[in-house]
Amino acid sequence: MKGGAHFLVGFVLLALASSFASAYEPSPLQDFCVAIKDAKDGVFVNGKFCKDSMLVTANDFSFSGLNIAGNTSNQVGSNVTLLNVDKIPGLNTLGISLARIDFAPYGGLNPPHTHPRATEILIVLEGTLYVGFVTSNPNRLITKVLNAGDVFVFPIGLIHFQFNVGKTNAVAIAALSSQNPGVITIANAVFGSNPPINPDVLTKTFQLDKNVVNYLQKQF
Repeated sequence: MKGGAHFLVGFVLLALASSFASAYEPSPLQDFCVAIKDAKDGVFVNGKFCKDSMLVTANDFSFSGLNIAGNTSNQVGSNVTLLNVDKIPGLNTLGISLARIDFAPYGGLNPPHTHPRATEILIVLEGTLYVGFVTSNPNRLITKVLNAGDVFVFPIGLIHFQFNVGKTNAVAIAALSSQNPGVITIANAVFGSNPPINPDVLTKTFQLDKNVVNYLQKQF
């Protein structure tokens, strides 16, 4: 019995050690891995092929134009300029990316969404934003009104949003803990999937009339 207890404790410790080890990127074996689409003479690392380090230039690590405001004349009144590994190839394997978010005056919204692979930290540069995220069950809403210079963190995988409650344009910069954080916009995913989710599923899930569900699916 005693030996069995020792085995159980050892198994639990091993499981915990394994979970910690798999929670982080392994230590890098090189300075960088500039992503390329062409597999010729490349090495496949973390979803991308690595460019020959002798062919790497400063342009692989830079982007120009983040000072230019995004077009917010759309249904939600916001624009996200995301600088991930597809925009800056040198980000590959470095575990970080950046986004500029522009909001139209009162009502500009970055709709409820999640980043499946990243935590986000946001700083407001201009304007006033009402921001928040929803915890996993029992779904507690945590919100705050931010002004220029304020910072807010959205934990990985949780539904979050930003809404312009000011009378002027708002601008924020977000840093994300992945070179390719991904985004799932909740309304788009639920009502605009391809192929569409069976309306009966959504009718029962949201306790809505089927005509309302059909209408919402057409909007997306």
